[in-house]
Amino acid sequence: VQLQASGGGLVQPGGSLRLSCAASGIIVARNYMAWYHQAPGKQRELVAELTFDGSTNYRNSVKGRFTISRDSAKNTVYLQMNSLKPEDTAVYYCKARRFGMEYWGKGTLVTVSS
Repeated sequence: VQLQASGGGLVQPGGSLRLSCAASGIIVARNYMAWYHQAPGKQRELVAELTFDGSTNYRNSVKGRFTISRDSAKNTVYLQMNSLKPEDTAVYYCKARRFGMEYWGKGTLVTVSS
């Protein structure tokens, strides 16, 4: 299983970014997928999750601003991030879970700063 995250960058407060997680070796539409972030000096935290049946869950701080979705044809999971705040600055990681095994991709850095 390989997960390739991309789409990070520098954005001003209030701006938007869309992160992508391209998967191989696992079918995103049939498995649990999630985005985590890790800010400097802090633990990695769940940002958003998407189950095989399409249910979603978000951490409180991003509700109404972030949206997790998937494209089955591209076998890719996305994280649309709107109204970004400086406190969203972190490395964002994609995670997959299948049969109790967890797989992580390399992170993509999101920096929100003016």
